[in-house]
Amino acid sequence: MNLRVGIDIGSTTVKVVVLGEQNELLFRSYERHFSKTRERAAETLRSIGDMLSGKNVHMVITGSAGLGVSKASGIDFVQEVYATAAAVNTYVPGTDAVIELGGEDAKIIFFGGALEERMNGSCAGGTGAFIDQMASLLNVSIDELDTLSLKHEKIYPIASRCGVFAKSDIQPILNQGGQKEDIAASIFQAVVDQTVAGLTQGRELKGKIVFLGGPLHFLKGLRERFVDTLDLDAEHAVFPEDGDCFAAMGAALCSTDYAARPFDECLKLLEESVDATEALDTMPPLFADKAEYDAFLARHNANHPPEADLATYSGPAWLGIDAGSTTTKMVLIDPQGGILYHYYHSNLGNPVSIVLEQLREIYKRAGGRVSIQGAAVTGYGEDLIKNAFQCDLGLVETMAHYNAAKHFNPNVDFIIDIGGQDMKCFKIRNGAVDSIMLNEACSSGCGSFIETFAKALGYDIAEFSKIGLFSPRPVNLGSRCTVFMNSSVKQAQKDGAGVEDISAGLSISIVKNAVYKVIRAANADDLGKHIVVQGGTFLNDAVLRAFEQELGRDVIRPTIAGLMGAFGAALAARDLGLERSELLSEKALQSFTHTAKPTTCGLCTNHCSLTVNQFDNGRRFISGNRCSRPLGKEKAELPDLGAYKYQKLRAMEGKGAGSGVRGTMGIPFGLNMYENLPFWYEFFTRLNFEVVLSPESSRKLYLKGQHTIPSDTVCYPAKLLHGHVEALVEMGVDAIWYPCMSYNYDEGIGDNHYNCPVVAYYPELLAANVPVLKQTRFLFPYVGLWRHKDFEKRISKLMEEEFSIPKKETVAAARAAFDAYDAYKHDLWATGQSYVAQARAQGLPILVQAGRPYHIDPEINHGINDLITGQGFVLITEDAISHLEGYESRKVLNQWTFQSRMYNAARYVCTQPDMQLVQLVSFGCGTDAITADEVRSILEEGGKLYTQLKIDDINNLGAVKIRIRSLMAAMDARAVTSAKESAQRDPA
Repeated sequence: MNLRVGIDIGSTTVKVVVLGEQNELLFRSYERHFSKTRERAAETLRSIGDMLSGKNVHMVITGSAGLGVSKASGIDFVQEVYATAAAVNTYVPGTDAVIELGGEDAKIIFFGGALEERMNGSCAGGTGAFIDQMASLLNVSIDELDTLSLKHEKIYPIASRCGVFAKSDIQPILNQGGQKEDIAASIFQAVVDQTVAGLTQGRELKGKIVFLGGPLHFLKGLRERFVDTLDLDAEHAVFPEDGDCFAAMGAALCSTDYAARPFDECLKLLEESVDATEALDTMPPLFADKAEYDAFLARHNANHPPEADLATYSGPAWLGIDAGSTTTKMVLIDPQGGILYHYYHSNLGNPVSIVLEQLREIYKRAGGRVSIQGAAVTGYGEDLIKNAFQCDLGLVETMAHYNAAKHFNPNVDFIIDIGGQDMKCFKIRNGAVDSIMLNEACSSGCGSFIETFAKALGYDIAEFSKIGLFSPRPVNLGSRCTVFMNSSVKQAQKDGAGVEDISAGLSISIVKNAVYKVIRAANADDLGKHIVVQGGTFLNDAVLRAFEQELGRDVIRPTIAGLMGAFGAALAARDLGLERSELLSEKALQSFTHTAKPTTCGLCTNHCSLTVNQFDNGRRFISGNRCSRPLGKEKAELPDLGAYKYQKLRAMEGKGAGSGVRGTMGIPFGLNMYENLPFWYEFFTRLNFEVVLSPESSRKLYLKGQHTIPSDTVCYPAKLLHGHVEALVEMGVDAIWYPCMSYNYDEGIGDNHYNCPVVAYYPELLAANVPVLKQTRFLFPYVGLWRHKDFEKRISKLMEEEFSIPKKETVAAARAAFDAYDAYKHDLWATGQSYVAQARAQGLPILVQAGRPYHIDPEINHGINDLITGQGFVLITEDAISHLEGYESRKVLNQWTFQSRMYNAARYVCTQPDMQLVQLVSFGCGTDAITADEVRSILEEGGKLYTQLKIDDINNLGAVKIRIRSLMAAMDARAVTSAKESAQRDPA
């Protein structure tokens, strides 16, 4: 029998195996190819020439990057799913499913009957490349990440929906003192969750599961997280010894279906083949010549702070610290804003130690000549650094950046800040920060995006950025996911693009992402006339030039673009007017100590993941809390209509009018049941059912139903329903009631009164995808509540068919239910008005939380309401005021009840001087693409601020806190401006 050779060319590695007559492994190789796929494969084959030269072999190529090599060389190709299946059937018979993770690919293959494959599509979160990037963020090697994960004490919820943006979940934990061991394990758990939720698509993972691919072969911590999550024993979790090369082994097994060839001929075909190329899609150059570049530099370098020298200066100074997502920036200024000292560096996952080191350096250089009279801190690590070093002020990032921008241009009306993973854009109106835009689900337009490629191509970021300045033909790479952009870059290289062309193309793609994905600008005038750009990414001249070219106008980039947050904080510290700062002295720093320990708060149902930071002299700071209870303070008791509604609905259980003799009726507490529960609870208890609600939503409940979720892109509130219905089945209810409802109540405020398609028809999806529902009576008929008589007729027939209940009894129950719903609605209106009156009596600002009924669920809103009331707002919900405005035609088709309420609430807020509105939207909600623009339009035309809060299954509230605090700062600034204008009009 001829020897069989299998070559698996993946997105990041090449695997080569040789099998003997008994399918034994004679040779195996696993190497990274760094985009040199054909060359790497040929080099490996040359290394085994002694074994195979002069012999006939069966050779087959497989893998996600193997088809092109196969076509170019003429060597046979087999699809990787079939190759993997061949290896699994041969070496691990009886397998039920395969989970395989590669560099950019993740797939699950289900066996049993026809093979079924599920594979990642538009996102490469949860793959080997994602793990590489997370290790880089923690400043550890992959092996060190694995070792750390095995020592974890707790797991934090971290998103792996984006290979870069997961940093926004990790960074606050780091900045608040979280342990790297816990974060490492949480990263692996994120990969597991992404794989299970994103790829199973409703099909249950059970039986014998084989784990393949490099990450699962090499990383013990990742294996542990999969085994624990799927609750597998040693018999059902199989990790083959050569699991990293299984697809190559399968290719070798399949090779007998193809003709044998001399090995030397195969090697020659591979060596002499030419990669297929396509015509490059190129764009105009950034700079035509060096003279144009020099003029560009001269214009921007004119924007600099006054010269200052710490070595010779004596007098007062003010310190600003920007503890950012990936970097720490520090600035010490004199009274004129001259920079005496500055620092900009990666925080290496430990901002406290960085600031400690730099403070010691400042005191050393100041030599007693300089008196620090104020210190302010901003950024993700604001609270931790402020408490650690006793800074005088903490301020929200948007205000810090505005302070800095108006120092260089008092007329600034638009600021864009692009950092390592964050993008912040905000308009300035009437001297105050107005609408704020932050990147949410993707950071392919941020600094780490371009840094990733610089490292991959062997350059440091500064050198890589300069290479593209004079490229005659920048490659058009679009603006895709950071990880998947690798494929575009590799293809461009194959098509003849040089590193300079790719560098320029990436700089342009950053700008396109910022302008069209985050800002969503139609033209330059949408931004403003006086634009200031800042953030470390804009220190890249190629990015700045691309930005100006895209807008068709000049902008201002201060020479300290990367330090603007710290500079703005220093200016704010100066404006405090303190005689001396509370900042830790040089002597106090000598005994400074810091330890951090993770724990879980059990004082309420939120179960916040806390980090207890302990400093010298018994000082401590607790982070991760949504309320003040862990700090030894009682929760703020400001009126909160969202909490009132939630508690009122949960309190219904056990208080019905009926005897319960007809059995237990389970109702899942989610989606539109937050709207309809008062009706259905009254209806079924009147019919003498005992109504049982599913448990309160929680992360644990979500994970209970995760394996039955068929779509990873549906909103989190819908995903939670899978856990709710599974919990009701476990509780042993006699039946579950969850009807399909195409229409909601007709409140006369819209063009129609539909429920959104997910809310309306999710019961049908649950019936088809949750196997345990077959163990109970799951009732999901089509019903409508907006036509009373029609409802009575239909529900009477249904109750008679299902439970033999007489029509007269059902009609009486229905009428009582309509009365109960009306009573609930009027109580809600009255309570909302009482909260408004209380706020006005106490002079407190009122915030309207506009969203859906289910946004009051603490697991869905992650405690946003606590955060809002904690900032001093009285909180009411949109349904408490939407009835105060009548119907008005909108620019869009206004056909959804919940959305109509938001529009009316926004209209009403515009008539109330002490109210502002925030809109809650869920990732995965299609209608919000429309409602967000419409609500923004209503508010801005009415002179109000628009603030949007996006929420999904991860509970990092960093971006939410920035928005709420920015809203407060903008309100304060508007109040000051209004007072000044009033004083000017009436000097007396």
